[in-house]
Amino acid sequence: MADVAAAGNSGKVVVRNVGLMLSGDIDRPILDADTIVVDNGVITAVGREKDCDIDNPRTEIDCKKTCVAPGLIDSHVHPVFGDWTPRQSQLNWIDSTMNGGVTTMISAGEVHLPGRPKDIVGLKALAITAQRAFHNFRPAGVKVLAGAPVIEKGMVESDFAELAAAGVTLLGEVGLGSVKAGAEARQMVAWARKHGIQSTIHTGGPSIPGSGLIDKDVVLEADADVIGHINGGHTSLPEAHVCELCEKSARAIEIVHNGNERVAIAAAKAALQLKCPHRVILGTDGPAGSGVQPLGILRLIALLSSLAQIPAELVFCFATGNTARLRKLNCGLIEPGRDADFVFMDRAQHSAGRTLLDSVQLGDIPGVGMVMIDGIVRCGRSRNTPPAQEVPVVRGAH
Repeated sequence: MADVAAAGNSGKVVVRNVGLMLSGDIDRPILDADTIVVDNGVITAVGREKDCDIDNPRTEIDCKKTCVAPGLIDSHVHPVFGDWTPRQSQLNWIDSTMNGGVTTMISAGEVHLPGRPKDIVGLKALAITAQRAFHNFRPAGVKVLAGAPVIEKGMVESDFAELAAAGVTLLGEVGLGSVKAGAEARQMVAWARKHGIQSTIHTGGPSIPGSGLIDKDVVLEADADVIGHINGGHTSLPEAHVCELCEKSARAIEIVHNGNERVAIAAAKAALQLKCPHRVILGTDGPAGSGVQPLGILRLIALLSSLAQIPAELVFCFATGNTARLRKLNCGLIEPGRDADFVFMDRAQHSAGRTLLDSVQLGDIPGVGMVMIDGIVRCGRSRNTPPAQEVPVVRGAH
């Protein structure tokens, strides 16, 4: 089911009796707090219940001592229009992903549109249309940042200025179009950056017809803002080359579900060894040939926590606050002034882990008990995750 962009007015919402509050901030991943107050979709207070104004809420959420985290952000998706993907002829994939705790998605290009235009006029028109469409229509309330043109040979600076003036803020994966040489890509990435458009580069072997190998030297020369699917989408560069990218580039390190899992672990470990964990962000790189992964971000969190042996509370930051800061979004962190986008979780029933964080570090995905976007409850107990041990109770309007 899909909603229009108008989120409605949440009024005052009090989230109380939180057992574990994950902040999204990698410098302070766990908050000493049990209460969140929201007004009209924006966080106004975070702290202990006795210190917060909890009187007269329109909606009260009793968390039953479960976990609240910022809504997860999928940094790498390939939407088309609405809640449908022609790649797998599947409807409601965004709604299904919201049931996996994702509240924001970022397009890496609307590349699966049948007959996608590759001439400059057409690609600009598609990007502007996609940006407008997803601004006006939010499937299941999910914030889909779309309109990411795939750059082609012949584009000049005025094309990027025109796109920016029209509201386009992203480039699709550099390398999926005809621009594949490092020097040519670097010039276009620089034009995009000058006009406030953030860029992502394809990394690794070809993923769709028309794409090609983008090796480490091209990635370094192009200097895009995000090293897209550094662990391959699907085919990875050699592990040594991936670690070299982590070391020689200062750009965002994007790890995806639809990539090489061994290299995903190596990239995450390299970021920690280089003392730059704030650069790591997570995506699914779906829909794709692998299909749609409604639980892809949760599965990636469990993978990195269990096999890379990174504390789960830090890995949740990869999928929330890190992405929000690198992508300049007003969500992803639990702090006053941020959007009230939350995922409520508990350990899955019968997990071997004693707590939610224990269970994730053992490789289990958590159970999602509820998802809230802009202070409005979008789903209760997830239809896709294993059942949570406890779920929040909602009182009042929802």
